[in-house]
Amino acid sequence: MKLSKRMQAVAAMVSPGNVLADIGTDHGYVPIALVQEHVIPRAIAMDINEGPLERATAHIREYHLESLIETRRSNGVEMLREGEADSILIAGMGGELIIGILTAGEAVCKKARELILQPQSEIDEVRKYLRSNQYKIVDEDMVYEDGKYYPMMHVVPEEDTFWSNKDPHTIEVCEMYGPILLKNGNPVLRKFLVWQHKMLMQILTQLNEQVSSEKIERRIEEVKHQLWCNESAYSILGAIKDAGI
Repeated sequence: MKLSKRMQAVAAMVSPGNVLADIGTDHGYVPIALVQEHVIPRAIAMDINEGPLERATAHIREYHLESLIETRRSNGVEMLREGEADSILIAGMGGELIIGILTAGEAVCKKARELILQPQSEIDEVRKYLRSNQYKIVDEDMVYEDGKYYPMMHVVPEEDTFWSNKDPHTIEVCEMYGPILLKNGNPVLRKFLVWQHKMLMQILTQLNEQVSSEKIERRIEEVKHQLWCNESAYSILGAIKDAGI
């Protein structure tokens, strides 16, 4: 089973030997690849829609892994029992949806050993939720594929003391770009920061050329704040290198 670059990076975060629950499994490619490569002993592939489950089931049969990968129709982790999976993977969804799954399934998620999350949007809100709900980000990665940047995080259900002595601006920038991505000076994040800065400068130029209004002025201030966070990322990167996270 050949995975995309994004899914390879997500799969690499699953700890060997763990039982995996893949939420929103779609084609079932990640559990198939991990079982096939003997990284994990078995998996549960779950999706809310019947179509993706049928596709996943067909692929699982194609690789003769029916005895090792079970499929279940489930809204989030609704059909997963507490302690049934060591690793819970939630990838390829919007951040708001991921937060909803974590909130509705808190009892199940807190019993897992690890969560691997790859939100497609509202990434800062996901990190804020994790910080506020006793989750610790222990690893992060970011890949660039098909013209898009994909951050992902490896999370464990325990309090993260890293945040306790950080000022509000540092917290905001870390939630926006990822504390461990910043700490490690992730090369893909660096490229993203350059790309984002250029994009924000273009937006600011366009806004300044428009007829002034309350809405335009408000948007200008928003973009300036985003630029400030973008430019702060480099100094914060150096400041947290020895933070022990």
